[in-house]
Amino acid sequence: MPLAAQRRARRVAAAVIPAAALLATALSSAAPADAAATGSSIAVGHPSWATPQADKGAVPSSTRITARVYLASQDAAGLAAYAQAVSTPSSAQYGKYLSAAQAAAKFGPSAASTAALKSYLAGHGLSVTAATEHYLDISGTAAQVEAAFSTSLHNFATPTGVHHAPTGDLTLPVSVAKGLLSVVGLDGVTNTAARPDSVSVRKAIGTKNTKATKNTATSTPATTVPEPCSTYWGQYTATGFPAGYTAAEPTDPCSYVPSQLRKAYGVAETGLTGKRATIAIVDAYGSSTMLADANQYATNHGDAAFRPGQYTEYVTPANWQLQAACGGADGWAPEEALDVEMAHGYAPNADVVYVGANSCSDQDLLASWQLIVDKHLADVVSNSWGEIMHGPAGYFDTSIIAPYEQVLKLAAVEGIGFNVSSGDCGDNSPGAASTGANCDPNTTEPQTQWPASDPWATAVGGTALAISSASGSYKFETAMGNQRSVLSADGTSWNPFPGYWFFGGGGGTSEDFNQPWYQHFAVPSKLSHTLMTGKSVSTAHRVLPDVAMNGDLLTSVAVGISDGGPYSEAGYGGTSVSSPSFAGILADAIQARHGRPLGFANPALYLREGLYTDVKAHPAATHIGDQTLSVVYDLGYNADGSRKARLYSLGTDYGLNAGRGFDNATGLGSPNAWFLWSFSLGGFGF
Repeated sequence: MPLAAQRRARRVAAAVIPAAALLATALSSAAPADAAATGSSIAVGHPSWATPQADKGAVPSSTRITARVYLASQDAAGLAAYAQAVSTPSSAQYGKYLSAAQAAAKFGPSAASTAALKSYLAGHGLSVTAATEHYLDISGTAAQVEAAFSTSLHNFATPTGVHHAPTGDLTLPVSVAKGLLSVVGLDGVTNTAARPDSVSVRKAIGTKNTKATKNTATSTPATTVPEPCSTYWGQYTATGFPAGYTAAEPTDPCSYVPSQLRKAYGVAETGLTGKRATIAIVDAYGSSTMLADANQYATNHGDAAFRPGQYTEYVTPANWQLQAACGGADGWAPEEALDVEMAHGYAPNADVVYVGANSCSDQDLLASWQLIVDKHLADVVSNSWGEIMHGPAGYFDTSIIAPYEQVLKLAAVEGIGFNVSSGDCGDNSPGAASTGANCDPNTTEPQTQWPASDPWATAVGGTALAISSASGSYKFETAMGNQRSVLSADGTSWNPFPGYWFFGGGGGTSEDFNQPWYQHFAVPSKLSHTLMTGKSVSTAHRVLPDVAMNGDLLTSVAVGISDGGPYSEAGYGGTSVSSPSFAGILADAIQARHGRPLGFANPALYLREGLYTDVKAHPAATHIGDQTLSVVYDLGYNADGSRKARLYSLGTDYGLNAGRGFDNATGLGSPNAWFLWSFSLGGFGF
């Protein structure tokens, strides 16, 4: 999947809830409506980068301004309370979900409040150019915007250029403000946000050269093909290379296929197939050949193709936008194929719905979430994308958090759960980004990835899975994290050694969200009270990931795709693999519950703390103690006849550590047959 270079995203930093307000609330957004009863007006914060020092003067009054006004729940407190109750197994309301219509009627925006807001905006000359149940798109002059929101618009210098923004908080009368949740877009920053959390092995590591010949002047073995990949861990040992981390380095594992993964994670043992469950996949745009590719992939590997009607999709090519900034439909197609094929692979009888956003912007991706919830399209939703929250001034729009979280709570009320990949850049620090294969170079500090960090989402991290047989018998797992060394030109050494950090699962302690109720007893206090910058805090914070599954680049999965070209398969890694994999696992769990939805699964997941496979940096199953796990990836020969190879260590994430129990690299651990059986066994039937 495309790397960061395909998306040099800029985020809106519009009139928003101040960051301090976001930090003060773990499970309910500091929505403007919540404060409406406390005064005659209500303020929505403005960007932190809109400072007097950066002020370049007023925006001309006739300048055309557009923005999106998100509508608030008519009962924000009630929504949060009900979402928590129906998701918590110990609650009397657990599992008593509402239909989409019931949820909208009880917790959606009030028709009266929306009408009052529309009237107020129109009274100030602003036009509503589009309207849904969730938002109003507005347009008007700078003068009209300033009058409506009691602020001034000025131009401000930022690292990404000069952008306009409010000089102060937006203020509205209480009678109007109670219907407003957030305002996005009152500045000039292009909001192209999300990035796929997957990487092609060919792009990140290279293509094996089977044509070039060896350099006969060296001691390289007389062969013209690279060392073969290993069908199971240690099947082949790399020969003709200098010593690495171990005396006998295994060759890289061959890309896994669904039958192997189902066996490794206990799905095959349980006989579960995801029957009676529906998985939704959200990415940007859409592949024109997704169904055909998924069917070809399944049949190639001994699985059944989708039956008629089992796969559906919602894509609107006529409305696609920002393709240059987002990497285009072709750039996102491998991500879509990966997600659909993994979900189907782990839950072959589950229905799969693909919902393609019209771009990678937060607003368009959120619209896809809203569609799923409004139409109750699925039981579990996989999202293999995300973004950092802390970058240069104007990089992330905190005003988008409240609308996302409102939809997540509505989803919980309906019995829908959202999985989100935790990222491929370790702790997302500048150090990790300096050498990482799938990092955002704009990061300014160690941080968790959003929206995985939101307490109402299930954050899915990564592991490196090793199997002990061609059929997929589980051998061990370690943390998803690789260091890379390159074979020297003369073939006598690995440089550097140990290698530089290259790839790893995301996680850590969020500085933006407090600890949710379901993490109180499982997460070590030291983790929840120590931010990733090293700062100690008195209030416990959200720690992620919640769970983890295979996603390492060196234990990749095969993905099949054509999308206009010849069908082919290639290896992919990343927590993009992990998220749809766990969505498939949850679909299997729903089948074990006789079709009863799990909804927002985190409370039930944490109650099963002792049932996961505890993933550590150096798993005991390798029988090598603390010796570094590593593999050689042989690329064959260069055109000049010199050997081309890479040495990768496994289990070393950047700034994150996998250890006993819950940790910030792999969370609770990875699922297994006992985890799945618990959803049907007496005493674990919640």
